[in-house]
Order: sequence, then structure tokens, then C-alpha cells
Amino acid sequence: MTFHQVLSAEFYEKVHADIRKRMDAADIDLLLLDSNDDVIYTTGFSHYTTERPVVFAITRDGAWLLLPKLEEAHAAHQNIAAEPIVYFEFPGVDRPFDVLGRAFPEMKGTVAYSHAISLARVGQIEAAFPNARRVIPTDIVQKMRLVKYPQEIALHREAARISDEMVVAGVGLIAEAMRAGRELPSEIEIESFVSRHAMKIMHEEHADVMLVQGLASGLVYSGARSAFPHGMPTGNPVKRGESIILSLGCRVGGRAAESERTLFIGEPTSEQQGHYAVAYEAQRMATAALIAGKTCASADNLALTYIRDSGMTDYLLHRVGHGMGIMFHEPPWVEAGDQTLLEPGMITSSEPAIFVPGFAGYRIADTVLITADGPDSMTHYPRAIDDVVIG
Repeated sequence: MTFHQVLSAEFYEKVHADIRKRMDAADIDLLLLDSNDDVIYTTGFSHYTTERPVVFAITRDGAWLLLPKLEEAHAAHQNIAAEPIVYFEFPGVDRPFDVLGRAFPEMKGTVAYSHAISLARVGQIEAAFPNARRVIPTDIVQKMRLVKYPQEIALHREAARISDEMVVAGVGLIAEAMRAGRELPSEIEIESFVSRHAMKIMHEEHADVMLVQGLASGLVYSGARSAFPHGMPTGNPVKRGESIILSLGCRVGGRAAESERTLFIGEPTSEQQGHYAVAYEAQRMATAALIAGKTCASADNLALTYIRDSGMTDYLLHRVGHGMGIMFHEPPWVEAGDQTLLEPGMITSSEPAIFVPGFAGYRIADTVLITADGPDSMTHYPRAIDDVVIG
């Protein structure tokens, strides 16, 4: 067990230093971040999000984490990269943001908060810092998170490897039942099997495991139900002659990857082959277009134009992809409305697709790292049609 999921104290020191540079440029004296993903990014603390605020606070000379009493020991166990500020409960006789405000009694400068914060909390922040020169929203950390540090890329690459292994496990479960002549597993049985498989890999092969919400999971949907994007697994057994989508992913060290394949349970018909050929080519084009210096929109326009020109406009339901980081879905968006310039170190999905109502959906998805030398697909499960036939 040589792979480490938990990032070092030196990593978080670098993150904090880079945040402070951006705070100086924006004339921010105190920055507050309260989303689960921002807390993981800045402190390494993973927790189940509830109504109880957990807030990262950083100034030019310190970093703190506001958290409820019931999370205090949990945070200490994780050796978080921030000093705890503890309140008892929510909503609290002594309210959480009042406790936070008292930790900075001399704060008269600019207090900023992430765009992700709820409107209900903005008023509480303003009340907690009555002497602040101004209280404003900021996206400086959101922009930082677009480009990954090398240590994060290593986590994403391992998550991508395990996501591929989840697909392998799902295919194997179906193939074994076919060889034995048994009833094929249900969608929910496949999803449960591959999720457990991913967690088994982590616990057997990693020296430490960062437990996060959505550690390993997937969407498994077959036959006509696969024409609904993001269809939830059901108890219905998959069937010979149908196609099936295995949309699987995990988070290693809190960093996400996904591997998605459309597979055929038995030899595909000519109609199935025709649909798959369009999805396959669109995805190949989309991945190739994820080039540093080009816009997110350019990759989306290229692949979706190909689908439309193939006469399948009615089967087109979504964009090419989305960014991945601590969350499975986060900026940038690989969509015609996002003019973000792709940069080395960004990670996105590549997943254009077609969905034929009442028949089937066809989606292939990879996790792609943008590099100076071109797109680097970190997921490698085969996608040629001969390689996606189970039987």
C-alpha cells in the first residue's frame, strides 16, 4: 500500500499562500468559504454537510475553521490545515456566525465570501462584522480551483484508474451471468457491486483513504431506460439484446473522475451500431478539441455540430461536458455558452451523447486533463464497438 490520498501540510501551505496573493490583489482582509468542496480544498477536512455551518476563514496571517462541537474531534483526527473555532450547536443560543465574528474583534477591513454561500448566511456575516469596511462576494478561490496542482492531478489520475476498474467489474458481473446461463443482474445490483469494488481497491491498495460523500458510485441504466440521461438504477434485470450504460466514478483524496461506457449485451443490431457510431465519433472529436488556448465552447460546438449534421438533432439533449475537481460537476463547462479558455491543468469530462426515445441512450465519457501537449484522457477503458460487446 504505497498510494497516499491525504495531501501534505506543505500542500495546504501552498494553497493558503496562493489564496493570500489573490486576496491582496483584491484588497480582501478576511475570506470566508462555507461549501463542503471549498473546505476540503483549503483544509483537507471532509464531513457530511448539514444545516450546521462549517466555514473556512483566512487572513493574511492565519487560517481557521469554524465548526460545531460534534465535528471537533473529527477535525482533529483528520489533522486539518486550520485552527478550529468551535460553537456548540445550530441554530444556537450563541449563534455560529456570532462566534466567528468574536474571533476577529478588530476586523475593520474587507470581508469577502464565496459566491457559493447561501443568501441566508450573508446577512449573518454582515451582522457578525459590523465594523467591516465592506462585505462582498468573490470568486477568487473558484477561479483558483480551475487549474489543478500536480498533487491533485495525481489523485484524479488514480480516481480515473479506479473508475475504469469499476467498468471492468460491471462488465465482468454481466459476462459471468451470461456464461453461466443465469438471470442477468439488475441495474441496482450492478451499481452496488461496482461501488463496493472501488472501495475494496482503495482500502487494499492505498495507505490512507479520505472518506467523502460520493466516495464511489454510479448510474447504471439499460434498454429503453438508458434514453433518460442520469436515469437511476432500478431492480429490473438487464436483458440480452439491449445496450446498457455504465456511468461510474469515484473520488480519491476528494478528487473526482468518471469513466462511462455504452455496452451491448450480445451482438448489436445494425440500428444499434449506427447509433453507436455517431456517439463514438462525436466523443472522439470532442476529446481531440480539448486543447489549451481554445475555448470550452469550441469543443462543444464541434462535437454537437457533428451530431446535428448526422441527422440526430432530436436525440441531442446535453453539452459535451463539465469540469471536474473536488466535485464531479464544477466549472468550467464544456458548452457553447462558456467562453473560458482551456489551460494546462484543467480537468473536464468529454461526453457528447445521443438519446433515442423509447429505444436507448449512447454515451461514452472520459476524464480528460488539459496539457500543453494536447488532451490527456486519464480513463482508458476501450470504446471501439468490438470492445464493448458483452457475450
